[in-house]
Amino acid sequence: MSEKSDYWNIVITPHDRLLSLDWREIWRYRDMFVLFVQRAFRTAYKQTILGPLWFIITPVLSVIVYVAVFGGIANIPTDGIPPVLFYLLGISVWGYFAACLNSTSNSFVSNASIFGKVYFPRIIMPLVSVTTNLLSFGIQMLIFLAFYAYYIYIGTPLMVHWQVIFFPVYLFILAMMSVGFGMIMSSVTTKYRDIQIIFGKIVSLWVYITPVIYPMSLVTNDKLRLMMLLNPVTPVVEACRYSLLGQGQFSWLWLGYSVIMTVVLLTLGLMLFNKVQKSFMDTV
Repeated sequence: MSEKSDYWNIVITPHDRLLSLDWREIWRYRDMFVLFVQRAFRTAYKQTILGPLWFIITPVLSVIVYVAVFGGIANIPTDGIPPVLFYLLGISVWGYFAACLNSTSNSFVSNASIFGKVYFPRIIMPLVSVTTNLLSFGIQMLIFLAFYAYYIYIGTPLMVHWQVIFFPVYLFILAMMSVGFGMIMSSVTTKYRDIQIIFGKIVSLWVYITPVIYPMSLVTNDKLRLMMLLNPVTPVVEACRYSLLGQGQFSWLWLGYSVIMTVVLLTLGLMLFNKVQKSFMDTV
């Protein structure tokens, strides 16, 4: 064997530290990251008649149902905000979190065939989920801005708070929170698949303890209100609503709580993710 064939410029070794995160390695695989994002976005509605139009149709249909059921039948107030804007913003923000959470929690199981054939930093897949869903969220926000412009045009009093400059920060908190929680679930479900089923039900119910279809002002019971605020998604959703629509129960204290929970979930998720990725192909 020649000396040239004995030379290796990359050596793949398992992570010794549970909190290990090699950003330089992730950067080296940036082309693969872009390809995965493009693949996920293009195949989202592959072999459908309407194709990318579903990115617009889905939130619009959801808003119509919410306005008819919760606004028309249940008569749930929206704090003076036009119901279309109230529900559309809530659906978009919560939908981004839930989509990132669901896709990240399936990182190992859904990509097992790829992981078993080629090496790349496994952490790329949760990052792909966040980026892909961010594109979908951007389309939904364009719809929101279109309706917002319409209500401004017809003279509806709406107020954008100066804290709107922190809106990208709020999204970043949601994204990292979903990645942390999703990596925890992804690590656990590689061995115990029934947890994945239970987790799906939990996410479906989670939306009802988050002020998406109703305002926080409607919750007057102190214990129930505290329980909802302990949900780390609640302060972020309220901050988004307050910054864009001028209504909501905004609190720097509770937003700080969400940040702390995000850091805790990310740390725990990364530790479990690094531990499981060494041997998950033996159990998945």
